[in-house]
Amino acid sequence: MERLCGAPMHRNISRTLELHLEAIQVTQARRKDEIGNAANPQSRRVPRYNNEKDVLALAAALRALAGATRRARTALWCALQATLPK
Repeated sequence: MERLCGAPMHRNISRTLELHLEAIQVTQARRKDEIGNAANPQSRRVPRYNNEKDVLALAAALRALAGATRRARTALWCALQATLPK
């Protein structure tokens, strides 16, 4: 969209997309932790409450990702509106 417009977009749009990417990476890390801990519960002698912590951490990351996705969609819509001819 920056190429279509011929100028850089507002910095809030770029920042929103960066935050969305960070939320994706956090969610991926939480999911990896959950899978790793669920696959080897006896070998590491992890108490059951740690598995619940993993699930709660993943749920929090998914909630943050949903909000970041909503904000990213809005930012992209704003960027598109700015690039359309007037």
